[in-house]
This record gives sequence, structure tokens and C-alpha cells, in this order.
Amino acid sequence: MSERITTPFSAESTAAEVVSGIDLGGRRAVVTGGSSGIGVETARALAGTGAEVTLAVRDTAAGQRVAGEIGGDVRVARLDLADQASVAAFVAGWDGPLHLLVNNAGVMATPETRTPEGWELQFATNHLGHFALTTGLHRYLAAGGARVVQVSSSAHHRSGVVFDDIHFERRPYEPWSAYGQSKSANVLFAIEATRRWAADGITANALMPGGIMTNLQRHVTEEEMTRLRAQVGATDFRWKTPEQGAATSVLLATSPLVEGVGGRYFEDCNEALPGVGDPRHGVAAHALDPDAATRLWAVTEETLAR
Repeated sequence: MSERITTPFSAESTAAEVVSGIDLGGRRAVVTGGSSGIGVETARALAGTGAEVTLAVRDTAAGQRVAGEIGGDVRVARLDLADQASVAAFVAGWDGPLHLLVNNAGVMATPETRTPEGWELQFATNHLGHFALTTGLHRYLAAGGARVVQVSSSAHHRSGVVFDDIHFERRPYEPWSAYGQSKSANVLFAIEATRRWAADGITANALMPGGIMTNLQRHVTEEEMTRLRAQVGATDFRWKTPEQGAATSVLLATSPLVEGVGGRYFEDCNEALPGVGDPRHGVAAHALDPDAATRLWAVTEETLAR
């Protein structure tokens, strides 16, 4: 077992504190979903280090507003992760080394929705879209000796990847199980990408940002959130600010403290402990299973090739 990675930072740390003193001049970063929520604060912190930052967003007008507000070398490009043609267009439009890829965008607990291919929307967006994006950019990531950051969630505890019925074709659709499955997939991708691409100097890690009130909750009522917190015994639940929510993403993207570290899951700016008995914290064994990670990669390639 590798030694657990810990840092001086905590749940209260902000993205700005994590990047203090770090100079990424000459480095290039992409942040998916960079026009709202913790994506904005992730992009702001990266731009503050001197990096060139591209906001990969569905709404380019919103992206341009954020870019103008952040300042620095911030660019905007269209990316709809649920649309494989859009992902392919983004990849085709990229050129040159890419040093940091923060796969931050996502949807949560959506009503049952399918893409034109028949894929369940949360899995299609949160996993398949990011998989196609990251593998499509592989040669540029390799040129940059890149770090890939996968924004997962404690909701991964709710479900591993159900290989026998990923897209809810035979089982009843349940929005939180679907979300949990997609978030487990984010962690498994980090494990397998690190294994496959270590020789290219690429590392990938996953993280739980914490509970932050953002557009991600647009499909969830306050009553539903209250019910879910009660279900997991979260009587002491505290929301993070977006600046705190972005801190772990930014740590994994920039900090020398995690240089060369890959295939791990972090929360509150530290590597998570095994999650046992508390679905709000830690990492579930099913999300760290190397056999599941290898299987998911193969299934995903097969799915995208159809």
C-alpha cells in the first residue's frame, strides 16, 4: 500500500491559498464547465498562476463573461460533453502541449434522459464525454507531461459501475444511483489512465470537492437535499464556498506536493481514507478496484466505437 498523501491544506482552504507562490507561466490548462460553480474558481486560480486557461463550456457567451471577469490569458471554446461530435470538434481544434486538464463539468440527479445514442445522460456526460475528450487529447497531454484531474463526488458511494446494465435498460432508473455510477467511473478512469499513461509522464487523480451550492443542484429540490442529508446522518453538514470547493481540484492540478502522484482519490486537499460506514467521506473500495478500472476502459472504448 502506498503511503497516504497529506498536505498542510484542509476543508477550509481556498483555491487561492493552494496556489499561492506557484508560477505556471508558459503552462496551458483546460477546465471543463469553467463558466459556473467551482469551475470558475478553478479557472481563476489557474489563471492567477500565469497559466493560459481555456474554459471548455456549452454556453460560450457565459464563458466569455467569466473570462472577462477573471482576466489574464483566459480563452473560451465550446464543448458539450453529451454530444460526441462536439467533443471531437474540441479535440480537432486543439494544438500544442496541454499541461493541465481539469474534468470538472457534470450533471447531477437528472430526470431520466437519453442521448441520441441511447446512453443514460449522466454516464454519457460525466464519464463518456470526459473519456472521449481526455483520450482524444492524449498526444497533447503526453507532450505536456500533464496532470489530469477528475472531479468526482462522495456520491460514488451510492453505486459502482453496474456493468450488466450501465444505461438502465433493464433496471428502473434511479437518479442518484445513476449519478453515483458516473462518479465511480470518474475515479476508475484516473486509476487506469495513470496505469496506461505513466510512461508518457501523465498522472490522473480524482477528488470530492465537498458540498457547494452551484448550478449542479438545479434538478434537486431543497426538500430532496434535506432528505438526503438525513439519510446519511449529515446533521452537522456545512456547505463550502466555491473558493473552498475548488481548492482540491487546484491542488491536484498545480501543487508540487502531488508531483508524480496518480491513481488516487482526494478530499479536503488530502488523500481520502477508505470509506467505511460514512457515505459522506472517504473512498469506496469499488471505486479503487483496478480490475473494474481496466474493464471500464475497455467497455468505454467499445461503446464509443459503435
